[in-house]
Amino acid sequence: MSSRDPQRQPVAGWLFITPMLVILGLFLAAPIVMALWVSVSDWTGRGSPFISEVNFVGLRNYQDLLAQDGLSRQDFMTSMRNTFYYVLGVVPAQTVLALTLAVIVNQKFLRGRTFFRTAFYFPSVVSSVAISLVFLFLFTGTGAVNQFLGLFGISGPNWFADSRGVLHVLGDAVGVWDVSAPPAFLSGTDVLSLSLWEWLSGPSVALSAIMLQVIWTTAGTFMLMFLAALQDLPTEVDEAAMVDGANTWQRFMNVTVPHLRPTILLVVTLGIIGTWQVFDQVYVMTDGGPSKTTLTPAYLSFQTAFTNLDLPSGAAIAFLLFLLIFALTQLQRFVLRDRDEARQRRAERRQRREQRTTRTRSTTEVSA
Repeated sequence: MSSRDPQRQPVAGWLFITPMLVILGLFLAAPIVMALWVSVSDWTGRGSPFISEVNFVGLRNYQDLLAQDGLSRQDFMTSMRNTFYYVLGVVPAQTVLALTLAVIVNQKFLRGRTFFRTAFYFPSVVSSVAISLVFLFLFTGTGAVNQFLGLFGISGPNWFADSRGVLHVLGDAVGVWDVSAPPAFLSGTDVLSLSLWEWLSGPSVALSAIMLQVIWTTAGTFMLMFLAALQDLPTEVDEAAMVDGANTWQRFMNVTVPHLRPTILLVVTLGIIGTWQVFDQVYVMTDGGPSKTTLTPAYLSFQTAFTNLDLPSGAAIAFLLFLLIFALTQLQRFVLRDRDEARQRRAERRQRREQRTTRTRSTTEVSA
């Protein structure tokens, strides 16, 4: 078969990509379609989900999670609350930390840059299970963290057994409220199976320890992305700003950061996707406890499907999580979009429409 024959080029192309299409269809598309069917069925896990005994139940499993008051919705909303605070704390912190580390190891005057780059990146290549076990020892009641806090006269908590919300603790410390007797309008008002007091708890002490671990382990990977972007920056712009009298901070904020916008967008997107899917740290360190304050949608989906053997509800949680991540990613892309580029694209589209309209009008006049 000659690739120079224009008639046969499409056939050759399809022959090359057919094996990959078969593999993707078999191991990606088919499981997704199967999980989607399971989420709208009453399959018990026995036999095939496509036999006649399995019934279509519509959106009942989704309704139990979103609209039906009960334990399913309470657990789902608890997992959403926990993960919301988790994302809110982890994504900005890991982004700022990664950018800071990248700027430091990109300095030419820094000796041993290769060592520091390797050291900062090392946690990212170590198994998350191994790091989770190390953090379990560090954050025990008599662990190194509490012993370090003891040097300053601070009695550290029993981290992974403490279900208190950080906002509750801080509010109690500054006198906003009393944790033992929360305000009646907060504790007595329920929204989606949780009281306002529970919604405003903040991340629990246990979840905060997991957040610290994730920030530390993921910053190295994102540091490499920022480092690659920093080394690709045009030096002429920075030198021009220096000639104009801009100091280091002004050059960083007005020259470096705008050039890093695509990388920041990528890091934040990957951070949002990864944090909403957090699973292994929760599985190893807390098993969703204490008092479900480290329960996340991904772990709840696993627990519902394979511990409680409620496979349809587990699949429904997974698809709700997918829709949430997709919506947040699109929102984040819209907020962090390059407005100048978007404006230019709109102008180009408007120009093409005007040109088509002009050609159509000219053709009509000639025909008439």
